[in-house]
Amino acid sequence: MNTAYPVPIDVPKSTIRNTASLLRIVALSLISGAAIASRLFAVINFESIIHEFDPWFNYRATRILAAKGFYEFWNWFDPTAWYPLGRVVGGTVYPGLMATSGVIYNVLHALNMPVDIRNICVLLAPGFSAFTAWATYMFTKEMKDESAGLLAAALIGIAPGYISRSVAGSYDNEAIAIFLLMFTFYCWIKALKQGSALFGTIAAVFYFYMVAAWGGYVFITNMIPLHALVLMLMNRFSNRLYVAYCSWYAIGTLASMQVPFVGFQPVSTSEHMGALGVFGLLQIIAFIRLVRSHVSAKQFDQLLSGVGVLIGILGALAFAFLTYKGKIAPWTGRFYSLWDTAYAKKHIPIIASVSEHQPTAWPSFFMDLQFLIFAFPAGVILCFKELRDEHLFVIIYAIMASYFAGVMVRLMLTLTPVVCVASAVALSSLLDTYIDPTEPRPEVEDRTDAVSEAGSVATNGSSTPHPNGQSKKAKKAAAAAPQTPKGALGDFIAATTPTPKGTAPRQKGIFGIDARLVVIINVLSMLFFFVFHCTWVTSNAYSSPSVVLASQNPDGSQHIIDDFREAYYWLRMNTPKDAVVMSWWDYGYQIAGMADRPTLVDNNTWNNTHIATVGRAMASSEENAYPILRKHDVDYVLVIFGGLIGYSGDDINKFLWMVRIAQGVWPDEIQESNYFTPQGEYRIDDRASPIMKNSLMYKMSYYRFNELFGGGQGQDRVRQQPVPKVGPTLDYIEEAFTSENWIVRIFQVKKEDPLGRDHKSANAFAQGKKRKHSKPAPRRRALVA
Repeated sequence: MNTAYPVPIDVPKSTIRNTASLLRIVALSLISGAAIASRLFAVINFESIIHEFDPWFNYRATRILAAKGFYEFWNWFDPTAWYPLGRVVGGTVYPGLMATSGVIYNVLHALNMPVDIRNICVLLAPGFSAFTAWATYMFTKEMKDESAGLLAAALIGIAPGYISRSVAGSYDNEAIAIFLLMFTFYCWIKALKQGSALFGTIAAVFYFYMVAAWGGYVFITNMIPLHALVLMLMNRFSNRLYVAYCSWYAIGTLASMQVPFVGFQPVSTSEHMGALGVFGLLQIIAFIRLVRSHVSAKQFDQLLSGVGVLIGILGALAFAFLTYKGKIAPWTGRFYSLWDTAYAKKHIPIIASVSEHQPTAWPSFFMDLQFLIFAFPAGVILCFKELRDEHLFVIIYAIMASYFAGVMVRLMLTLTPVVCVASAVALSSLLDTYIDPTEPRPEVEDRTDAVSEAGSVATNGSSTPHPNGQSKKAKKAAAAAPQTPKGALGDFIAATTPTPKGTAPRQKGIFGIDARLVVIINVLSMLFFFVFHCTWVTSNAYSSPSVVLASQNPDGSQHIIDDFREAYYWLRMNTPKDAVVMSWWDYGYQIAGMADRPTLVDNNTWNNTHIATVGRAMASSEENAYPILRKHDVDYVLVIFGGLIGYSGDDINKFLWMVRIAQGVWPDEIQESNYFTPQGEYRIDDRASPIMKNSLMYKMSYYRFNELFGGGQGQDRVRQQPVPKVGPTLDYIEEAFTSENWIVRIFQVKKEDPLGRDHKSANAFAQGKKRKHSKPAPRRRALVA
């Protein structure tokens, strides 16, 4: 065990090892506690509640599992989703998250601890963050040492890039996925370093767990094969690599196919063909090595040139034939959207409409990683210094994750672990250097020793001393040696270049304690500000549930805006249980989870045509939208409007995406350009286009809005535009509920008129307005021949 300062000689080594292990356990325990505590701001500031949108479906499914058992959950058909189609939940969901909560729920109840399933779901992500810190410690320890592992665990425990998806109440698949990602990578590195089929099997088991928990398992499916391929290209094939990869791939692939939602995708889709190809390439290389050990060199060269070309041609033809016949599915649109940021907007607008699928802005990197974005490249460069197999994995991981994080905001989550690992390696190396008390010998002493040695050699008569104090051999060797640049670049090259064998190691160290203190204090200061930044970001930006909003009163006290739950409670208590609610797909899971009412669309987004139908109804006029609503048995329409209090995430801001998605299915009826002014502006005031002001979405949002301003002209605080003085009127639907702050508005769809009139005429008659009859066209008399 390496120590910066010497330990007493009379202390046994076992005592030192045990003390160090105890300190590491205490440190990991404190790091785990900090990771859990930093994710509880949402519970402290608000309450124990499920956040966002997708977690509400996960929570609803987990309640079914806990109440009725896994078999009922596996065969659950939900008739209230995607009305009237329904949804086979067991075959269209990753069940790992729900199964994890169900196991914890049953274990606690078996121990006579009656914990509510909601609290388990709320606190699952903070609990697994402690496991993630431990897995990151184990992974980083394989890269460098225990000190770097502890630092990496501390960094990922509080890094905002990971906390953003793992706060209390964020009951989504990522809550457990990052732990599974890091532990699978750790087991892969252990299997590769030891050539262990045991660790390869453990990696396969946790890979199966990952497949059951999150669709991002494809990242592991391609990262490990890419690492193995690069090792083979660098001529680093070994039996260790063969055993590790084959045990992981064979067991992991068979296990992953047991998840119904995945099925035969590992052997039938293009996203998985890379892993299969590397597996086949390993078999070929292993076979070639076996043949080489049994035949002569000449026979081997002839055999390799013929068989190698034949196998390559046959493999390419087989892949092309299977793809042509449809046995291997082509690349999906989601795959292309990772490589072309404009692809989704052009071809799959429903993917581009999701905010977390947008390209990442530069401030987001600093928001989620702070100063780690500067330490991260230094850690990657240090991996090049030794470039062992595990270091190569970190380099590949860093390159791939950095690219994908720039393409999509959501994938910042996969970048954060490797940033913490590489930054910990860099900072740990820096601290190891400056904490080490040993100092290099001054250069003057080295020269004095060299001169004395030269003089002694001359006295013995073995060589003639040179006038400058150097022998001719030494001068020639110095001239032949490569010249190192001077300055900082030269120092860096000298520090990172390995010492040739047979030569004395270079003198390394820092002169004086003042230089050490300056660097150490600066590093500790950066780490302190990192903790401060993480705490502030977590408490202010990532701990606010979307269903409960908060603002500040003039006196600084907190004001809670609870419009969403108010509206969902009204739906639950004042509408029939089979009343169908139409809203944009963002709110489908919340309506089903809190209001328990059937919805047309939800966040699963599996049926683009159904979602486009909702967009078409919202973008059409009231007269044209009414037949669509009646055809789908819609009883209530729910819209989100933030114009009164300045809530920018409302449906008017999302309206153009509804138009684009509907235009993709009905391009002749819905055109995006019709909702802009002739100058190309998206407006809601008097200058708004007639089609925009006549759309169902516009009418529902601004109906009776001017009444809040005493009948005068209202002001939209989100768009910063005045609303027309004459507001819209409704004929085919009527207002049923508006929340306190006008964020949620619910409208009831009228039934057909009992006299067979259209609702516009019926309303005009009820208001005492006569319908204007046009003069009938004169009838033409038939000509008699």
